[in-house]
Amino acid sequence: MTLTFETRLQDAAGRIGRLAVSTADSVIQTPTLLPVVNPNIQTIDATELSSAGAEMVITNAYIIYTTPSLRERALGEGLRSIVGFDGPIMTDSGSFQLATYGNIDVDTTEIIEFQSAIGTDIATPVDLPTAPDASVAQTEDDLRHTDDAIEHAMSMETGEMAITGPVQGSTHPALRRRAGAAAREHACDLYAIGAVVPLLNSYRYAEMVDVIVAAKEGLGPAVPVHLFGAGHPMMFALAVAAGCDLFDSAAYALYARDGRYLTVAGTAHLDDMDTLPCECPVCVDYTSATLQMATPEVRERQLALHNLYVSFAELRRIRAAITAGNLLELVEQRARGHPALLDGYRRLLAHTEYLERHDRASKGGFFGVSREAANRPEVYRHQRRVTAVPVGREVLITEGDCGAGGGYDTCWRLMPPFGPVPMALQDSYPTNATLPQDATEAERRMAVEGVMRLVGAHPSSRFTVAHRGWPPSALAAISSDVAMVDLTD
Repeated sequence: MTLTFETRLQDAAGRIGRLAVSTADSVIQTPTLLPVVNPNIQTIDATELSSAGAEMVITNAYIIYTTPSLRERALGEGLRSIVGFDGPIMTDSGSFQLATYGNIDVDTTEIIEFQSAIGTDIATPVDLPTAPDASVAQTEDDLRHTDDAIEHAMSMETGEMAITGPVQGSTHPALRRRAGAAAREHACDLYAIGAVVPLLNSYRYAEMVDVIVAAKEGLGPAVPVHLFGAGHPMMFALAVAAGCDLFDSAAYALYARDGRYLTVAGTAHLDDMDTLPCECPVCVDYTSATLQMATPEVRERQLALHNLYVSFAELRRIRAAITAGNLLELVEQRARGHPALLDGYRRLLAHTEYLERHDRASKGGFFGVSREAANRPEVYRHQRRVTAVPVGREVLITEGDCGAGGGYDTCWRLMPPFGPVPMALQDSYPTNATLPQDATEAERRMAVEGVMRLVGAHPSSRFTVAHRGWPPSALAAISSDVAMVDLTD
């Protein structure tokens, strides 16, 4: 195979992987970013791309194909001569232009043959992107076109060039799921979730999460997944936690052209900044004032470099978080930077079963910096696994002291939001969690759900629940055969 992918470590649905591209004799660590190189306007050169952290880039084969001077040069000298980059190069087919302008002068046969002729490492067929909120009927028609394009590209003789399988489906999760499964059937080398840029531009991060999760459920866990057009570092952690491995970005250059400075919390305009709050080489060498006074060419180039540095720094931070097992904690922190990101984080946690299937079971600790942490997959997993732990005939589940009262065969701790926790495990992951004090009613209701799961798993045992003044609404799910004790009485 031209392209192979190996998962090394997971956290939530995020993962550190190794993407081996044999045609470029390269192994890329994921998650990572593919900077978009415009073949007509190269803001920074290949050496600078590499120094900022790029191991792989993406360019547009359609632009090269339809620009006579570039086409002649690419066919004569090869794609690497055009891009000036020695690592793996992925090419898009013109589908972005198709989505933008409604028509392009190339089909899958022509563009795949061209990508092969110029030495592309990873090629893309002409899929049909479907905009958000399109009707189901239109989306299904478009999906048939995309599926035909993938099937045709995979049937062509292209040597060792890898083929990308685009996953479309608008904002219909069922169709995204179906499209993912259909693309997987074609055994592509890489899979790319498309038509999300309009969602990102409108800050519809919750729907972006739904799209990613549905596509991933169709694709399955074993394949590398690219998210087309997702270039702002503020959303990388969320998208990685949902299951994306690769991103591409023209934002670093487009924002620089407009005088905009990227941070993980958003975007600022250089003219409005007194200080450059970053430690990248650009921000060390320049002050805000000296960069504002530089020539337009220098200012644009240095801003583009900064934007790449901050993007790759965030990806390194994400990989470190996956290694430490605290990716969702990083997502929580990023979610506090923008209301729409918080919506996205909450929607991600609504896919608890999906996250739990991918999340590794053992980590060092659980540090929740928000109330949303109660919905993390670790809580879900604990409540389902703890029912297998044997209990005695008389069982006390209490917020108080297990040494008091006597007469019980088993005494467990009552810990919102986890619910019942064996005493021997209360200092172990994940119930060693650091969470906000004073549990909310919702967290207490979650704990009660855990209690009732344990009760249901042991019908021959008698249970007593001892709490400290919980309101009746939080205890409403407790069945009548469970004895209740209020420790504040």
